[in-house]
Amino acid sequence: MSSKEDLAFAERLADAARPIALEYFRVGTPADAKPGQEFDPVTAADRGIERQLRSLISDNHPDDGVLGEEEAERVARNGRTWVIDPIDGTRAFIAGLPTWMVMIALSDTSGPRLSVLDQPFIGERFTGIAHDAAWLSRGGSPERIRVRQGVTRLDDAILSTTDPGLFHGDEATAFDAIARQAKVRRFGLDAYGYAALALGGIDLVIESGLKPWDVAAHIPIVTGAGGVITNWRGGTCQAGGQVVAASSPELHAAALEFLKPATV
Repeated sequence: MSSKEDLAFAERLADAARPIALEYFRVGTPADAKPGQEFDPVTAADRGIERQLRSLISDNHPDDGVLGEEEAERVARNGRTWVIDPIDGTRAFIAGLPTWMVMIALSDTSGPRLSVLDQPFIGERFTGIAHDAAWLSRGGSPERIRVRQGVTRLDDAILSTTDPGLFHGDEATAFDAIARQAKVRRFGLDAYGYAALALGGIDLVIESGLKPWDVAAHIPIVTGAGGVITNWRGGTCQAGGQVVAASSPELHAAALEFLKPATV
């Protein structure tokens, strides 16, 4: 299938997720805790969205694989895998904050090649084709978006991470060194931080401990908008782990100088 057809289907999946997400947002939806020492919430919205999207993929593309946060992986028979995070930012979701997003990506043997980041409550949808183009739609025709131009130095950059508490030991030391230099620091944005980078607001996003579904949808949108997104060594980040996204190659390189000693 063409990228245009695949992106249209990805948007169809996002359309299906919207009413489920909105049904549970800001209505006191309870959250269950996943196993582990740190509170990692999951809600009926997470489960319901992933169940619905898996069903649609199975009905329309039965040979495609599915990798999602809430259910076991379905292995592809054709080299194509849909990577789904039904609600990225569940902590924000249960707090009533509209920084969570529905994340949908299509990956092949080359990695994530197109994606959708959808924020149903404010009606913003970001779409992207890797290394080609990215768009924002607010209910009308999509408009092309680009990263902010000309930011090459850390002291000119707007920096974001979901939570500085993501970092420990050498990671925390490296992040703190960058944060002290950054012109502006904004925390708690979840997936929306990457969308804001593609839109030309934020210049640098640094995170750690991500899963494949936490990052797959960011790659086509960030690179499609002209940005750079890698792991802390400068390699592919599609498997998750330590991730850095930047609005320019120069800014990305400057961040890597601080981050490389803390790579795992």
